Amino acid sequence: MRVGLAVALLIVMTIAALTIVTAQQEDQQPPPPMLPVEEVGMCSRTFFSALVQLIPCRPAVAPFSPIPPTESCCAAVVTLGRPCLCLLANGPPLSGIDRSMALQLPQRCFANFPPCDVIN
Repeated sequence: MRVGLAVALLIVMTIAALTIVTAQQEDQQPPPPMLPVEEVGMCSRTFFSALVQLIPCRPAVAPFSPIPPTESCCAAVVTLGRPCLCLLANGPPLSGIDRSMALQLPQRCFANFPPCDVIN
């Protein structure tokens, strides 16, 4: 049952990410601001693969969620590290994700790195 739920969540997140990319291409919007090289340079993942890594954090970053991050979520936050989290924080908005709650994950998980600089 949990595997089916995880697969369904992955499919929904994939569709959401593809929808965002397609909408940006159709609107001919300029690309989002680039992060400094030192922010992204050490992230060896793509936006999508970093997002998939954080699937265990989904319940903790849903809008108005009282659910704290799980051990598996915090392990993913620490494994990804600051550069990849900053890549996600400055990426396109995702439906069902409260960005301010997501930005609090390192603090809530007691990760030992400073918060990300968010470029609007």
